[in-house]
Order: sequence, then structure tokens, then C-alpha cells
Amino acid sequence: MRKTRFLSIFAGIKRLPCMSVSAISIPKESLLKLGLKNVEAVRYQLSTEELVEDTLRIEEGVLSDNGALVIHTGEFTGRSPKDKFTVKDEITENSVHWNEFNIPIEPRYFDIIFNKCINYLNQLKEIWVRDSYACADPRYRLNIRVINEKPWNNLFAYNMFLRPGEEELEQFKPDWHLIAVPELKLDPKECGTRQQNATIISFKHKMILIAGSGYTGETKKGVFGILNYILPHDKNVLSMHCSANIGKNGDTAIFFGLSGTGKTTLSTDPERKLIGDDEHAWTDDTIFNFEGGCYAKTIHLSEEKEPEIFQAVRAGALVENVRFFPGTNRINFEDASITENTRVSYPLNFISNAQEPSIGGLPKNIFLLTCDAFGVLPPISKLTPGQAMYQFISGYTAKVAGTETGVTEPKPTFSACFGAPFLPLHPGKYAQMLGEKMLKNRVSVWLINTGWSGGPYGIGKRMKLGYTRTMITAVLEGKLDTVAFDTHPVFGISFPKECPGVPSEILNPRNTWADTSAYDEKAKFLAGLFIKNFEKYAGGVDAEILAAGPKL
Repeated sequence: MRKTRFLSIFAGIKRLPCMSVSAISIPKESLLKLGLKNVEAVRYQLSTEELVEDTLRIEEGVLSDNGALVIHTGEFTGRSPKDKFTVKDEITENSVHWNEFNIPIEPRYFDIIFNKCINYLNQLKEIWVRDSYACADPRYRLNIRVINEKPWNNLFAYNMFLRPGEEELEQFKPDWHLIAVPELKLDPKECGTRQQNATIISFKHKMILIAGSGYTGETKKGVFGILNYILPHDKNVLSMHCSANIGKNGDTAIFFGLSGTGKTTLSTDPERKLIGDDEHAWTDDTIFNFEGGCYAKTIHLSEEKEPEIFQAVRAGALVENVRFFPGTNRINFEDASITENTRVSYPLNFISNAQEPSIGGLPKNIFLLTCDAFGVLPPISKLTPGQAMYQFISGYTAKVAGTETGVTEPKPTFSACFGAPFLPLHPGKYAQMLGEKMLKNRVSVWLINTGWSGGPYGIGKRMKLGYTRTMITAVLEGKLDTVAFDTHPVFGISFPKECPGVPSEILNPRNTWADTSAYDEKAKFLAGLFIKNFEKYAGGVDAEILAAGPKL
């Protein structure tokens, strides 16, 4: 019964270029050199259907009523930044910006952990291997061989990375390896780690090791992290934590923001083609996606508010850490009892208007997305070049519940370049490159507050998604080019007095508070946080950027 239902669910889905083991030979010699002895146990380059069936066979997933594979990632339902390490060696010692996100580990510990991973894999009855690549622009393609203990981890890699064709696979040579073994628990004393789980990156060995955590986001962000080193440092190409889409007239827009601020949601627009939802690069002539899929939050997902993402939850999609309505296999997207960070991954072409290949021209508008938990910032503001750089370097937002271990409610934070946890180089490198490109291409920059209005978190309400979409559309259609703007008395940013389709009273955040004096105090408080945070950058920026900060 289950087999029949499983096959019928997949019968109508569009096939992507993915061959099963019967269609392409296993790269035995290469795997043997890596230390994998039992290559006959390798499940290589399986199709979506085969990976889902393997997951069902080992009883680590179930099908939802719409055909999506639902799994639980175990102990970890979010990234663990304190357990991500970079090997400190002759390559990275003087180039990586060592800080609370780029944590060094000695080369000898990498060797120990690598051997443990290989020995562990050699003891398993079967493993899953997938050849894939990152970077849609062929000039910057990075081949990645993913080796997994779990078939659902391999399905995630299939969904999220770009998929080579059969002819490409015959000539495939990996530039990097990624090995993920969720059930392998490390001994911190022996392995030089903080606890039993760790993600280890070695630029010398060109390898990412993920042990002790089944959270799929570690795979995604591990590759993002290495590209954030390789592209700016080696290729002079700006890497960005942003989404991007393109209009009918070829106008590209990019959306910077941390997880939970709306990158995926706001860039998925039925009137515009989606280039990608999270990771991109900016060259001299293109914006291109790193990935071949999307990784969207599903908490409170509804067909009415996010129809494209809702409809992407179907056969071939991988849904993480959700619960069903009792007695059914229908996903309850309101249920956060496992985590607020419920997720779905799916190939980019699950979005009806995805751009293929996922490459666009140079941007005309940049949106900096922030989730302001204090309810101070306007829902939309236009920034001067100096203000744009100040906000980009500051990277103010609120960490949204569930995205990282231990975060249970919105928490104000400053994350340089809207992506500090993923940036191996000094933030100044990315900021300098962005500033040069903005000025050269005369890009308009807008600050969008997708956070609270009418008061801080707990008192006010979060900005309606419909209003945010309407404001962004107004920018893209040039409807704000002729309206009058006001200037915020503390932050100095300009916000429109009117916007078609949006109530004028919400455009000035002070007007949304019942107690305007309380708003004034909170604005001064937030300004103080900005000023304090920016002290560490003050010596390395020019006068225009320094002057663009808030005034007390």
C-alpha cells in the first residue's frame, strides 16, 4: 500500500537531472583514496524518489498528505555557531578574521576528526554520496562531493545544490568534499571541540566535516562559508547573504537580511522571477545564485500569505521538525512545539517563476531587511550612500526564535554585513566591495523594517506582510520617485509620507505608538545601541559613513 501511494505521489512531478546508481557509475577509485573501503555500500547519485524511499525504509521519515518527506533532525533544530571551527594553518592564519564566529582549531584535531568520520562511515551498511556544485555562473563553479550517513541529508543536498547532468558527472572532479555524520558523537577532549557536535572547515584539505548534528542547515551554511572566503579573497567577487529577483524589464533587486527577516518570502514574488532566496555573488556584470534550491521557514506558513512557498511543500520537498494535525498526515504549520525554526527545502524550479539559469544583471535596488524588535525604525526608508554603508556594516536586526540554538524570542543583535556568522574575512572587506559596487552602478538602497510597529515586541504588532510587499513593489515600479519624504529626527533616514496601497499613518513609526514620549525614549535607546556597536568600526570608515549614524 505504501509503495503504491509513494509512486503515485511522484508520478506527476517534473524530473530534474539526477541519475540513479544504475545510470552512472560510482567513482570507486576516488572514494577509495578518501579512505572509504566498502564502496559497494555506496548509494550514489540517487533520484529524489529513491532517497525518499530509502528514508521511509529505514523509518526516519514519513510522507505528508501532499507528498513531502517529513523528518526530524534530532537534538539540533538550528545551527550551533559556537561549534563551528576553522582549521588555523598556513592558509588561514593571517587571512581569516578570527572572532566568536570564526573559531580556530589546530590541524591535528582535523586529522583526528576526519579519521573518525571515515572509520565511522566504513562501519555502516550503506552510505549516500552525491556529486553537485555551487555557483550558477559557470566562471565560478565549485564542484562539491557530499557524503552522508543519512539519505534525507543527501536529499537536502540534492534540493539545495546545483545538479550536474549525466555527461558532466562522467568527468566530475570534486573541488571540495563535505562529509556529514549526524550520529557520530565526538569526544571533546580528544577532538579539541566544545562538545560532542562540531562543524570543521579545512581550506587546506578543501573539506567540511559535520559530526553530531543532523540539522541540514549546517550543510548549507558550511558551503556558504567557504564561498564567502574563496570568492572575495581569491576571485575578487563580492559574496552576499541575500536573496535576489528580476523584473520583466531585466531590473534586478537584491534583499540583504539575516534568517527570519523575510529574504525568502519577499523575493518570492509572482510578478518577478526568483534568482535565489539566500546566497549570491555580485560580479562585474552579473548577480548569480550559489544554490539550486530554497530553504524556507515554514512556521505560520499559509497559502494566502506565501502561496509559492506553500505550494512548494509537495513531493520532492524535505520538511523538517514539524508536527501533523492529530490523526492525520497534514502538516500543522502553526505548531512550534519542536522548534520555531521549522523548515522546508526544495529545488528552485518548484517556484513557478524561477529564473533559469539563476543569473541576473546588475541590481537597480538594494533592500536591507531588518526585524526591529523595538518598533522604532520606519517600515521603509530611503538611504543615502553613507547611510547605506552605515546600516550594512551595522547589520541590525533581531535574531528570530529557533534559528540558532538557545534563541527562544526575538533578540536585538548587530551582525556585520547582515551575515557575520558566515563571513571568514574581516567585515570591512565585504563592506568595501559593496560600497564600490553601489556607487559605480548608482544603486538605490532602502531600509525595510519587517519587525514591530506600534510598540516593541510584546506590546506592538509585527508589520503586515502585505504592507511590506506593497512598499517594495512601489519602489520597484517607481511609485515613490515623486512622493514627499520626512526625515527621522534621531536616525536621519528619509521615509515617504505616502505610499500607494499602504495606510499613511504607519509610515511614521512614532505615529503608531499610543505613547509618543515612550517612542522617543526607545528611539534614543536604540540609537545608543547603534552608536556603541559602531565604535569598533569608527577608525576604519570615512567621514561620510561615520556621520550617517544616529544622533543623540
